[in-house]
Amino acid sequence: MEVTTTALAGVLIVQPKVFADARGFFLESFNQRQFDAAVGAPVTFVQDNHSRSARGVLRGLHMQVGAHAQGKLVRVTSGRIFDIAVDVRIGSPTYRQWVGLELDDVGHRQLWIPPGLAHGFLVMSESADVQYKTTDYYMPAAEVGIRWDDPALAIAWPDLGTPYILSAKDQVAPTLDQALASR
Repeated sequence: MEVTTTALAGVLIVQPKVFADARGFFLESFNQRQFDAAVGAPVTFVQDNHSRSARGVLRGLHMQVGAHAQGKLVRVTSGRIFDIAVDVRIGSPTYRQWVGLELDDVGHRQLWIPPGLAHGFLVMSESADVQYKTTDYYMPAAEVGIRWDDPALAIAWPDLGTPYILSAKDQVAPTLDQALASR
């Protein structure tokens, strides 16, 4: 496993070792000892999630706060997405900054998003299966949504040439400042 740091403290790109030949490929998608060493602390995952979305679906920005803040290890098992992590940790030197990268079923990269950051993604292929491990269980009372196009964050989402497809909840999500003021 190869690990690359990003501009946001704690956000890591994880590249598993892939063994490919004419038959296909094999990779170890997760190894607890290696992951803990890469992160620099023990990480316990308690839930695995799997979503399938069509081209143009934009999910996010989502996070959980307080005692139920979730770290996420995100990977794509089919298709291609533009994945985003946004630093919303008050007091962080990279507060309101974001990193984005393409994840797909060819390169097999994964993105580690530690607790305290918001997450979202845009499906760029005809469909995509996204799987992610979380460090806490889903708790509706701890969930916070942030507007995907918040001008204060200025996320440069890829232009697919058609409008994005958002859930009803994501369509009315507050800006980061509004979300923080309501907490």
